[in-house]
Amino acid sequence: MKQFDIFDLPRTKSVAIIGGGPAGLMAAEVIASAGHAVAVYDAMPSVGRKFLLAGVGGMNITHAEPAEDFRARYTASAQFINALKQFDADALRKWVHGLGIETFVGTSGRVFPADMKAAPLLRAWLHRLRELGVKFYPRHRWLGWNAQGALQFAVQENNALSETSVQADAVLLALGGASWQRLGSNGAWVPLLRERGVVVNDLLPSNCGFEVNWSEHIRSQQAGSPLHGVGLSCVDVHGQPRRILSEAIISAYGIEGTGIYALSKYLRDSLTHNGSAMLNIDLLPDLSHEKILQKLNKPREKNSLSNFLRKQFNLPPVKVALLRELTSKQTVENTELLALAMKKLSLTLTATRPIDEAISSAGGVAAKALDSSYMLKQIPGVFCAGEMLDWDAPTGGYLLTGCFASGRAAAYGLLSYLHAQA
Repeated sequence: MKQFDIFDLPRTKSVAIIGGGPAGLMAAEVIASAGHAVAVYDAMPSVGRKFLLAGVGGMNITHAEPAEDFRARYTASAQFINALKQFDADALRKWVHGLGIETFVGTSGRVFPADMKAAPLLRAWLHRLRELGVKFYPRHRWLGWNAQGALQFAVQENNALSETSVQADAVLLALGGASWQRLGSNGAWVPLLRERGVVVNDLLPSNCGFEVNWSEHIRSQQAGSPLHGVGLSCVDVHGQPRRILSEAIISAYGIEGTGIYALSKYLRDSLTHNGSAMLNIDLLPDLSHEKILQKLNKPREKNSLSNFLRKQFNLPPVKVALLRELTSKQTVENTELLALAMKKLSLTLTATRPIDEAISSAGGVAAKALDSSYMLKQIPGVFCAGEMLDWDAPTGGYLLTGCFASGRAAAYGLLSYLHAQA
């Protein structure tokens, strides 16, 4: 994509941005800074609602690690990875600092605002955008294009529903995926683009929980119990082992939590290819098989198995329950087999949870549907950014960084288009 000084571009073109999340707002900033008239349309009563919800419990903006390791977390096109190179974690932190918000790096490498909150950052950002002349139109649900090629919106105002059309010199779509639909990203744009010949890959749940056929005992007694300090592993569809030391949560429907989300792409792909997926759980990742066997061979005396395991390994009830759930009576009674099971409990996952429950979604506008400037090949003058593009990443700040970076890249692509049209 041709590089140029945005302030040397012809001014006063009109740009419609549909979607008021991080990608859309970043695009609005870049384009408005070039002097163009920017209008942001969003279906919700206010912009940035998913951004605010993501900040509940701590606004994880990005992740501090070597650049190559950072980019390796993404499953994405070369074009998307290049956007991350142009606006990486360091650049994002500097941008946040420019809003007057300080940041710090947590022990896990995650980057947070100093006060851990999303609302002050969003307020400062919206103030900047309004100073740049950006106009906001909430409660405008995009319906596609009318017969004249104008953008069509359903508008909810004062409990009344009407329709309006909008003409713009260029359009940028940042409509999100299909997770957390109550916040506006419901995937309703997919058929609108497919009708115009745009290749859109099916939206899939990512960073999601998985279903397990638990016994009634696990569902009734252990639902909500955390699995702290476990090793979680699987083998991906290419035969490569994937492992993480993390945590999980037993739920009535199956299993979820940080470590599960980190492996969700590989588990989801296995489900797609094989109809099921195997998750392995190491209950004692800090102990070797030999050390576990040594402890198991100590006299049990009058202790029940649960008490014996608790005393020898500080094993909580949920881990004991999993041992009983996922092994046979013969395994529990054989110290050698029990030691092996404690290092590798195999859990069969039967399905992903619904996409609406997922933290994010994979799939979306295919890379081949875009030109080098993020413009849709089938619809000149229309650009795409954010989670509606086909890419995948884990939680930990990677999702937000991807949205910011792609919003910025698509905005520069749009400016290049306007420059060429002048």
